Amino acid sequence: MDLTDIARPSSVSGRRVVEPLDPQALIAQLGSEVATTLSSALDRVNTLRSSGRIDRESLAALHAEIDLARRAGIMGQQVVRLGNGDVQLARERLDLTALMRDTLRERGREMDDRAIEVRQEFGAALVMSDATLLFSLLQTTLDWAFEHTVSRIDMKIEIKNWPAHAVMSVRFAHRRPDEVETGAMPRADAEAAELNTMSWRLLQQTSAVLGLHLQRQDLPGKTELALEFPDTLAPRLEPEGTTDFEETVSPELAPPPLSGSHVLVLAARREVRNVVREALRPLALMLDFVSTIEEVQDQCAEAMPDALVYEASLGGQRFDRLRAELLRTAPRLAFVQIAEQGKAVQVLNQGGRQFTSVGRDAIIESLPDALKFELSRNA
Repeated sequence: MDLTDIARPSSVSGRRVVEPLDPQALIAQLGSEVATTLSSALDRVNTLRSSGRIDRESLAALHAEIDLARRAGIMGQQVVRLGNGDVQLARERLDLTALMRDTLRERGREMDDRAIEVRQEFGAALVMSDATLLFSLLQTTLDWAFEHTVSRIDMKIEIKNWPAHAVMSVRFAHRRPDEVETGAMPRADAEAAELNTMSWRLLQQTSAVLGLHLQRQDLPGKTELALEFPDTLAPRLEPEGTTDFEETVSPELAPPPLSGSHVLVLAARREVRNVVREALRPLALMLDFVSTIEEVQDQCAEAMPDALVYEASLGGQRFDRLRAELLRTAPRLAFVQIAEQGKAVQVLNQGGRQFTSVGRDAIIESLPDALKFELSRNA
């Protein structure tokens, strides 16, 4: 992907044009973050090599550093995609509060592992927005907060008085009290530069594409973020003792597209698994990963998935026979192939059944849409 593309905002009809980023600054920041994180990881590896052993805490730290470097690279790709303006938005009626609770629930195990506490104070809020991109924004907000917090994270959703817009606020300490210099009062517009990591750049760019108002205030050792949703819907007031059953089942209040769908991923290479996991994370799917055809058979015998994403290198006659067997049991099972290289997205035909193939270099950009397409046409 050419990072210089972000200097050329799109003018395609129906797409939001956002403020272009400085490609050279983005490249420099990405390189610096990855290099710094990997240098720390290399120091741990050298310690391991010299001592011949590593404790559980150091191993967890090593894993976290390598994962952070990988995620920084993926976030850089996402920032470029959004900066290009190559995003077609859909306006849907969404329950912001429910989405935020679902996002936190999905990250529950990570919060437990990292001993992160999130205090929630959520009021009801309905907004018009793009479901997939909004869910991605909420995930990125947590990524940024989790990356920097040294304290409890306070999150709040409320409707401000005028204008009646939904506001989501996030507050946390990014420095411990004994590390904070309290001698000089900061300017009102002062920024803590250490918070401007790639997750922040992605948060900025995503909120801009969605047309949200983003504000951040950095005090000594603490920061507060506010996301304001201009397209907020007024709450519906029903007569006492009545129930609107149609509203309860309205598809406009449904969770994000594909939320809760079970997707089985057949991929032997860890790097492919990681990119697929990152690409599909905003869709709130149930993901399982296997590395052999035998494992696919075992998984499907226990619980048939809604879709199977697989590496083309693991295809062949054995896989074709398995596909035919699975389709006899589950005719609506969707298939998406990951081609070995390139960015091509193609519709292929196998045994009279069509399925989508996504080039490995286009996983982040194209796999979510390809999966949506396959699941919707097989519904």
